Amino acid sequence: MSHIGWTFTPSMITDGQRSASSLSGERVWRMLPFELVRLTDLENEVRIIVHSAMESGFWEAEIAVTSMFVKGGTLLVLSRPKLEAWGRALEELSQGRDIVWMEMNRGPTVAIQLDGDRDCPEVVVDDESISMVTVRIPIALEEGWIADHQARVRQFLEWA
Repeated sequence: MSHIGWTFTPSMITDGQRSASSLSGERVWRMLPFELVRLTDLENEVRIIVHSAMESGFWEAEIAVTSMFVKGGTLLVLSRPKLEAWGRALEELSQGRDIVWMEMNRGPTVAIQLDGDRDCPEVVVDDESISMVTVRIPIALEEGWIADHQARVRQFLEWA
């Protein structure tokens, strides 16, 4: 997997196994890999998988995009403030408003437009800072997807 640009990455399913990492002399237990985001309609998919703890309060993650047309991914670093911002973005989505998450930050940006051009939500992943690639993926999301993702981010923040 490359730190620069888009590379294909095989699907990773969170297996629920606990792994330990040592950070600053502390033993920190995490459920990793952890699927923070899974937006899918079985044809198109955008996932964010947290792979490992880097140092106190930072995690290495990957955005993976899969469709019949494109497959790729890019790495990103998540922090507690970014995760809390994701929680706020989900609240905005639950109020019917489009969001842009991680905007004006180093690394990729994720936008969700609830009423996309193809009569379903669209997820836009923009990796302007590294690969300069933008991908727009229409995804017919199932009922309850926002509540599911709110539970995911709450669960991760409890572990963090």
